[in-house]
Amino acid sequence: MLYDWLGGMAGDIPALNVFRYITFRTGGATVTALLISFLFGPRLIALLKAKQRRGQPIREDGPQTHVIQKQGTPTMGGFLILVGLVPSVLLWADLKNPYVWIVLFVTLGFGAVGFADDYLKVSKISPKGVPGRVKLFFEFIIALVAMWALVLVASEPLQTALTVPFFKTLLIELGGFFFLFGALVIVGSSNAVNLTDGLDGLAIVPVMIAAASLGLIVYLVGNAVFADYLQIHFVPGTGELAVFCGALIGAGLGFLWYNAPPAMVFMGDTGSLALGGALGAIAVAAKHELVLAIIGGLFVLEAVSVIVQVASFKLTGKRVFRMAPLHHHFEQKGWAEPTVVVRFWIISVVLAMAGLATLKLR
Repeated sequence: MLYDWLGGMAGDIPALNVFRYITFRTGGATVTALLISFLFGPRLIALLKAKQRRGQPIREDGPQTHVIQKQGTPTMGGFLILVGLVPSVLLWADLKNPYVWIVLFVTLGFGAVGFADDYLKVSKISPKGVPGRVKLFFEFIIALVAMWALVLVASEPLQTALTVPFFKTLLIELGGFFFLFGALVIVGSSNAVNLTDGLDGLAIVPVMIAAASLGLIVYLVGNAVFADYLQIHFVPGTGELAVFCGALIGAGLGFLWYNAPPAMVFMGDTGSLALGGALGAIAVAAKHELVLAIIGGLFVLEAVSVIVQVASFKLTGKRVFRMAPLHHHFEQKGWAEPTVVVRFWIISVVLAMAGLATLKLR
């Protein structure tokens, strides 16, 4: 919005030319989202607490300490993230860019699925919300629509091709299978973040780290000069998603202010599904789907721990971990919650640096 209004006036007022720069607008989106979160956070949390008298239902099969420590804390804090994110993107991004609308569509679509799940849990006072198969059905519908749009706006030869880290020119043409592959990346990313969201502050910081990494990536792949220098594939238009990533970071910081231990509000599926879906969509748009698995490696570890635990128990009747997802395993080993959270943050930073290293090593 500001890009259209003030950027168009730059010819008459040279000082306004700064609004054409992605870097400036990314910073603006970050600060705007943070301020919105600070402004509306207390009121929104108070409203959620008033509507959810018993707070988020706690899993009976989870750590018993959570029943005592976290009982009564409201959920659906993802609303606070979206309230900061969406207006900031609309204000600072170039709204003529299709990638912005596609990622917003995925974010809000997955957020709606998460809201339905959270609403059922709260209204029924049960940790069971929307059945898993129903959630996955709607998630895949949203992801496939997004994939159709992403392929439509992409340029040849990248439309349905997969890029591979460390190889400068290698493209694996997936054809029609690319739609399913991309949808799996988006849905998988969404649910991996959802599984990670189990401790105060655990998920939001790795999400912001991944958003910062992807923000740098989309800025570079969306710039022909930088892409050529780094010998990575140039994807026109994706640079504008850096503004989205900036807004996500600002909204995430605002949410963390209230989610830091002891949390005043939980993210809920409203936030975790939306944020994970956004990260997946950005990675697909930038043709860095495989790099996302490195940058978001913490989410991958959490998801794999659940898969391994379930498979092992069904096949052998034995558990590999004391409890899944992985963060609960370390809680059961006696690690304090802040210890688990901070150490997982450190792992997330290391994995993000490893993912960014692929930019120069290709």
